[in-house]
Amino acid sequence: MTDHLTEARRKLYIAGPMTGLPDYNYPAFNAAEAELRAAGFDVANPASCGVIEGWEWADYMRRDLRMLLDCDGIAMLDGWEASEGATLEFDLAVALGMTTGDLDDWLGGK
Repeated sequence: MTDHLTEARRKLYIAGPMTGLPDYNYPAFNAAEAELRAAGFDVANPASCGVIEGWEWADYMRRDLRMLLDCDGIAMLDGWEASEGATLEFDLAVALGMTTGDLDDWLGGK
């Protein structure tokens, strides 16, 4: 994990695969949110908005990227490398100099 922030409390965005997974992988996102909050982080969880009728992939990405921009870092869930959306979110976070790491990195290697 690349870490350059000194604030005691950071806001993290959760990124990971959704498309094509059962329940859009929401259970993994929600579990990650609970763990990160318990560890003292503020959390932006794109799964918290649920499925919106009539929305396409691009609609979700537009909303999710706005959420990401309000964060200090990004916590990557397992399998993110195979997700087009999560890869885009990761690349944007890196380009903006945000702190990046896998979920376990943020949780101290639990």
